[in-house]
Amino acid sequence: MSFFICDYTRFWKVLDRFFMFLGLLFSLFNSLVLGFWAPVFFCSNLRDHKGTISICLWNNRLELDYGLNKTKSDGTKKTNDKIYLSSTYGYEIAKNWYASGLMTFQTQFAKGYDYNVDPDVFISRFMSPGYLLIGAGFTWTPKSWFTATFTPATWRGTFVSSKILSDQGDFGVTPGKHLFSEFGANLRMEAKYEFLKNMTVFSRLNLYSNYLKDPQNVDISWDVQLNMAINQWFSCNITTNMIYDNDTKILQKDGTKGPRLQFKEALAVGFQVTF
Repeated sequence: MSFFICDYTRFWKVLDRFFMFLGLLFSLFNSLVLGFWAPVFFCSNLRDHKGTISICLWNNRLELDYGLNKTKSDGTKKTNDKIYLSSTYGYEIAKNWYASGLMTFQTQFAKGYDYNVDPDVFISRFMSPGYLLIGAGFTWTPKSWFTATFTPATWRGTFVSSKILSDQGDFGVTPGKHLFSEFGANLRMEAKYEFLKNMTVFSRLNLYSNYLKDPQNVDISWDVQLNMAINQWFSCNITTNMIYDNDTKILQKDGTKGPRLQFKEALAVGFQVTF
């Protein structure tokens, strides 16, 4: 797949400069996130060729985040960078139960750096990594604010388009390769609840086990977002992200590389569009 092998150096430089300029326009904020969340949930009545009524579920979510933080001592640093797209389609087989298919895609806009090690050497960028997950299983919706999807047959691909990161064997790929494939089971649980007027909490927990290698090592991704709407266009939110991936090797204190629990939290005021 030549798309993931090409190294478009000039394109990434232009993209980095664009987002740097975008962030500097809002540098009056100590911490700023430009966010776009678009959850869409449809439960439709469909009529088949026999004239009977069928119930289907179609749940889509798009998240685009980009944030910068500027201080006198550290300058401008990237705090948030995410492209997340998810779609679940299901056919009702029992009350609140659906036979369903799941697809998720996740990557980032621009280059990421480890400022504690070397701020001039990037450790990630667009499609490095890029995650694509496709699975089949069941969706359970016991409440309007809670959804769980279990897909016991799930393929997950990790793409590393950067030749530099690929040659280093980052994100689980074999050095020199640009795709790491896994086949296993995935459980995703999502909850979105408005506990006060204009104040909602959203939580998404993903658990993935690879049947082909060390199935006992479960990859964990847990996102929590507390959103407080200021008006139709602006909001204040607190986000936490916790990730554990056994195939992602991180520099340890002793100089070796290995898996490690990653945690991030952020407080931000930003532009938001939700529909």
